[in-house]
Amino acid sequence: MRYIAEKWREILVFNNLDSHEKIWALQAEWFEEPNHCRGGWSGVSRIELKLPEGGIVGAFLKRQENHVTRTLRNPIKGVLTFSREFEVLRVFNKHKIPSLDLILFDQWEESGCRRGCIITEELAGYLPLSSEEYRMGGDFLTSADQKARLFVKIAALMHLTHQQGFKHGCFYPKHIFVKQLPEGDVDLRVIDLEKVKKFFCKKRAAFRDLDTLLRHSNGWSEDDKLAFFKVYQGEYVLKELSKQLWKKLCNRKK
Repeated sequence: MRYIAEKWREILVFNNLDSHEKIWALQAEWFEEPNHCRGGWSGVSRIELKLPEGGIVGAFLKRQENHVTRTLRNPIKGVLTFSREFEVLRVFNKHKIPSLDLILFDQWEESGCRRGCIITEELAGYLPLSSEEYRMGGDFLTSADQKARLFVKIAALMHLTHQQGFKHGCFYPKHIFVKQLPEGDVDLRVIDLEKVKKFFCKKRAAFRDLDTLLRHSNGWSEDDKLAFFKVYQGEYVLKELSKQLWKKLCNRKK
């Protein structure tokens, strides 16, 4: 086994899931039907892990076969997409960019096939930003104060990602998960890290992620999108360069 988070080791043994052979053989319904592309397939199942002291915890098990992506280091053979996701999860954890809690990862070759599996803890109590509850006027956005707090948190998450030299590349509202905390605060996690890349130009990375988020935030008004952009830029009144960037983003939205 290439990686098992220490705090999950006993739980995996307790559930008889401490080897890739056992994990691959596990009968579990698909949470997302397998995606057949990249020369292979990749699918997701939701499972429940029993705790030794009693109770259960939800988790997502992803399995794939010959589902590869080409990289500069591996331009011909490529690497399993889960391998990239695993590395990004570890780097995000190192830099305290809030994402998924990694439980296990492994990859191996069998019968001429390249296989991989990755298990992450379910984000219990979280909802995607794309859900009805986070549309303006939804259950969790009924006041200007709630909206402002949410915008600050999303902007901080994007800033942290970009400051550490990463472009998410797929910053859709459905990939930002939000949990309500006491006293109106919120906690955010960003998922779907398969397209995360290191970047050489921070402006281009920021533009791509801002563009993706704003064009797909269908529950936000144009005023809401401008308000968020101002929070991200840290400018109550936009400076000239920010005005130019906003104009480019608006042209992309048309």
